[in-house]
Amino acid sequence: MRVAIATEGTEVAQHFGRCASYTLVEIEGEEVVDYTVVPNPGHQPGFLPGYLAQQGVKCVIAGGMGPRAMNLFADYGIETVVGVTGPVTEVAEQFARGELQGGESWCEHGQRKGGGP
Repeated sequence: MRVAIATEGTEVAQHFGRCASYTLVEIEGEEVVDYTVVPNPGHQPGFLPGYLAQQGVKCVIAGGMGPRAMNLFADYGIETVVGVTGPVTEVAEQFARGELQGGESWCEHGQRKGGGP
């Protein structure tokens, strides 16, 4: 199975579309067998789900992602796990073992901070 982790340096990125790169993780059974880092080809609405599907990705892991992107990934049969933080290698190993816990998306599309108008 191939998983894409939105990456900033060695950490999971807060926003999947605006990350510096993706770490493509090859998983066999419950083991990580390979890591490949690819640069983010650019954040264009609707582009990344198709691009990652062409890379053979079956799951995307990120700190945050908007609902439209999550729906587009679902259209390609790609699972999304959001609300994830931490070092990419640890996250990949947790996912491979079936222990990764997602949560609330860190992405705030269309939401104002601070409650002001």
